[in-house]
Amino acid sequence: MAIFNRDSEDEVARGARAVVVHAETHGGDRRDSDARLDEARGLALAIGIDVRAAQSFRVRDRKPATLFGSGQVDQIATLVNQEEAELVIVDNALTPVQQSNLEKGTGAKVIDRTGLILEIFGERAATNEGRLQVELAHLDYQAGRLVRSWTHLERQRGGFGFLGGPGETQIEADRRMIRDRMAKIRRELDQVTKTRGLHRARRQRAPWPVIALVGYTNAGKSTLFNRLTGAEVMAEDLLFATLDPTMRQIVLPGLDKAILSDTVGFVSDLPTQLIAAFRATLEEVLSADIIVHVRDIAHPDTEAQRDDVLDVLSELGVAGEGALERGDGEADPPPIIEAWNKLDLLDAESAAQAREIAARHDDVVIISALTGEGVEGLQRAISSRLTRGARVHSLRLPISDGAALAWLHEHGEVLATRPSEAEMQVDVRLSDSGLARFLKRDR
Repeated sequence: MAIFNRDSEDEVARGARAVVVHAETHGGDRRDSDARLDEARGLALAIGIDVRAAQSFRVRDRKPATLFGSGQVDQIATLVNQEEAELVIVDNALTPVQQSNLEKGTGAKVIDRTGLILEIFGERAATNEGRLQVELAHLDYQAGRLVRSWTHLERQRGGFGFLGGPGETQIEADRRMIRDRMAKIRRELDQVTKTRGLHRARRQRAPWPVIALVGYTNAGKSTLFNRLTGAEVMAEDLLFATLDPTMRQIVLPGLDKAILSDTVGFVSDLPTQLIAAFRATLEEVLSADIIVHVRDIAHPDTEAQRDDVLDVLSELGVAGEGALERGDGEADPPPIIEAWNKLDLLDAESAAQAREIAARHDDVVIISALTGEGVEGLQRAISSRLTRGARVHSLRLPISDGAALAWLHEHGEVLATRPSEAEMQVDVRLSDSGLARFLKRDR
């Protein structure tokens, strides 16, 4: 693994010694400082970086040149020397100028939070679509940083043929190459998106509801996915263990079949490049019949993590919880159930308090995906929400269409059948979404 492999001598390999620093601005972060540093350390460990030290610095005003104050830059440089670090990870977003000046001030390679997250995604993406999305985000990020320490690109070159007119600098040529590559990737992703849309349309015609798991990274989505499906999706105590969406068939109370989808985890300050690049993947959430928001209820920043997830969902068109209930907009967004996970990590008093709070909300279920406690209750809650609003519909079917009648018995409550010579009238209790799936099913 190489971080921003600009030149061979500039590579940082797995196991590189690093220090993590964070600029804590007054009133600028909702999170606990120690928890924030722990998350940054976890991000680094996720790609095999050897974190020797982590320290937070209070910054009154962000310095345009270095982010940190001059004395704090000296402290970071001292920390680098003490730990013999090769890399400084700044758990904030840096401008190209700040990144360059910090490298000069600390004598070590510097990457920011955005760059680190991009590296994790680059290493974890397993599918062709995932790799294309990450490369697009990475190129978008790099394009704004070509000027930074790429001094070898500033030399001019003569024109040749019809490319790169006379006097075009190497940096201009590289920018053009990046733009061309990004355009090519976008065309490929457009094709992938069309294919995904066809698959989505086919699933919508199928008689099974789709449940999407979302949540902050490391909240336990994949563990819950494995618990519900019996699958063996990678589920480790590791940030961004899952990148590419996975789908499996499950059985729910009162529903013979449903499709469960495990999606990429969210994180605070998720790079805008990644949100844009992964939009096609994340839009799978919008096509779901219901969203299960898995929360790490034992984490000190659980409320801030919840807000981060809802912010990303809002960008995708799933507005906040109030809009979910009202169904604002042209189409109703899918409803959300919160699964408060990691009950096994709470002490008795905290667990009792969490249960008391959850009891006051219809769409909150407390679980431990690891031990299985509460998972049956979550299954019942999902099933109940999927069948909520069921009404009695009177349908006319060809007398020979036994498959349709069997479908209605399997997915609804058949109240009466009145056959005649050519057709039969069936009174069945179905939700509106169930009726829509019945009408769209493959015949």
